[in-house]
Amino acid sequence: MLQSSKTRFLLAASGAACALALGFSPVALANYVKPTMHHAPFGTVRMVVPITSSDPGVWAFKLRNIANSEKGIKAWKGKLEARVVLYGPGLKLLEEPMDPALQATVDQLRREGVRFAICNNTLKGMNLDWHTLYGVRESDIVPSGFLEVAWLAEHGWAVDPMN
Repeated sequence: MLQSSKTRFLLAASGAACALALGFSPVALANYVKPTMHHAPFGTVRMVVPITSSDPGVWAFKLRNIANSEKGIKAWKGKLEARVVLYGPGLKLLEEPMDPALQATVDQLRREGVRFAICNNTLKGMNLDWHTLYGVRESDIVPSGFLEVAWLAEHGWAVDPMN
């Protein structure tokens, strides 16, 4: 007996509903394609990532984007120059004690060459001693985080707009 496409759909949908009702997750099938570049090779990409949020979820998202970009650009024979500029509540990202997973991510990014710039205005405004921030050296401190982002943008760096 031949089934119509409508009948097959209803049978499949009712089967999925039964599986969900019984606590089973339906198997998700994804169709992936091999990515292709439709432009010149990446070469060197310079990206500044301002972090002004005190939300650990935002930190994780931004740092994961940088880490994924590091892996991806190497696969495509390019180079990423990334700078994280911390100002305002974003400075809390490097406050001790740190979550071990966050600390490991920061350490890995630093090994990859990612620089973390610290806003001196925020240090003064929040009355923070830069010595209490994880892995910060005096040479990491910039006069103004906001202006550092603007200066880098004026000098050819792309700016991550999401914060």
